[in-house]
Amino acid sequence: MDNIGAMPAKPSAKAPRRDTYTPESLLAVAVEVFNERGYDGTSMEHLSRAAGISKSSIYHHVRSKEELLRRAISRALDGLFAVLDEPEAREGRAIERLEHVTRRTVGVLTAELPYVTLLLRVRGNTRTERWAMERRREFDHRVAELLKAAVAEGDLRADLDARLTTRLLFGMINSVVEWYRPLPGGASDGERIADTVVRLAFEGLRGQ
Repeated sequence: MDNIGAMPAKPSAKAPRRDTYTPESLLAVAVEVFNERGYDGTSMEHLSRAAGISKSSIYHHVRSKEELLRRAISRALDGLFAVLDEPEAREGRAIERLEHVTRRTVGVLTAELPYVTLLLRVRGNTRTERWAMERRREFDHRVAELLKAAVAEGDLRADLDARLTTRLLFGMINSVVEWYRPLPGGASDGERIADTVVRLAFEGLRGQ
């Protein structure tokens, strides 16, 4: 058990130095701890130790643990919704727009892996988590509408349920968080993964 009067724990090897501490670095540490321990299993003490700063320093920038959660999942959601506003997602045939959204969603996932991982793990236990789940449903709905448009234009088969197909498509995309890790040196092969997902989803496994 922790003693109230005990000296603060030494920062871990991963913790940023105090003189380089920023709200952004705190957010990165918080996301890492949330993903490792689970949001409900993380206390401000855990975050303080992981970041190598006092709890009062954390409260100087955020009001609560839940505010850190909202900032983190907002980063993931903002990236996903930004994809829907790109010109390639708004202009042209629906099938081409759908392929673009699929490709770019994989790109957001691989570029913002810790943040998207956290987003996909929320369970609705707090107001922020319920808000995030509602936003995810909104994103899925907009993609489903795009899929319906592609069917109406004759570019996708009409015998598949749009909502189910959307869930299966993004189930495949979201599963990437379970196994994908950046290459050594921080390099990303997200483009190769995105290309494979698009070809698999829209061309299938059957050889030519």
